[in-house]
Amino acid sequence: MIVDADVHISPTEGILVDELLRRMDRAGVDKALTWLQPPYVREVDTSNAYVYEAATRHPDRILGFGWADPNLGVDKARDMAKKCITEYGFYGVKLNGAQNPYYIDDPVISLPVIEEIARMGAVLAFHVGADDYQRTHPFRVAKIARMYPEMTILVVHMGGASYNDLSREAIEFAQECPNPVLIGSNVRDISILSAIKTLGPRRVCFGSDTPFALMHVEVAKYRALLDGEVDEEGQADIMGRNILRFLGATA
Repeated sequence: MIVDADVHISPTEGILVDELLRRMDRAGVDKALTWLQPPYVREVDTSNAYVYEAATRHPDRILGFGWADPNLGVDKARDMAKKCITEYGFYGVKLNGAQNPYYIDDPVISLPVIEEIARMGAVLAFHVGADDYQRTHPFRVAKIARMYPEMTILVVHMGGASYNDLSREAIEFAQECPNPVLIGSNVRDISILSAIKTLGPRRVCFGSDTPFALMHVEVAKYRALLDGEVDEEGQADIMGRNILRFLGATA
């Protein structure tokens, strides 16, 4: 089974769910962890509702995940996180300090939202990239991981998302903290392999960053990358079983 751990859809920008399903079929991807696609017109509610609709229509393919933007108001972001988890039944909520923008460990803007996600026992995801390294630097994720050691944290792009690369820093803090999970999307292949060799195949997940990358090409890249480097069990973990396990989702 292949599960893509980084996919975006939107009712107003980018691709719709039907196009996503077409790409999944072409790539041989069974399920996709799906959140909204930026940029959005300062309207998170509509996009989260669209992800919910997609997950409801295609429960065997779409794993719904929420999004919160504290720049729209901390109370509003907390309410949206709560709605995503309790009403929509999403696995968790993603914060993107590069897109929105804000420091992901800001005690006024971000941490109250994170505290709400932790209180509800949900998974937290961060965009962690060198495209806005000051706001989304891996050391900020490490601080949060130590504050909430029981919360699973998805480290999306594992410090990539740019010609520069902070993957080494992401791998180093993941060695120290057991709760972060690295999503190898929009990051160099050699960085992905380094993470696997350092952390083991059960801490790294395949992700394509669709539609910002071609899903079928990313699947082929991972197959070539893992061939001869990771055994069949490890490949199955990376390509799908890990993210299902961390989400508590069924195959």
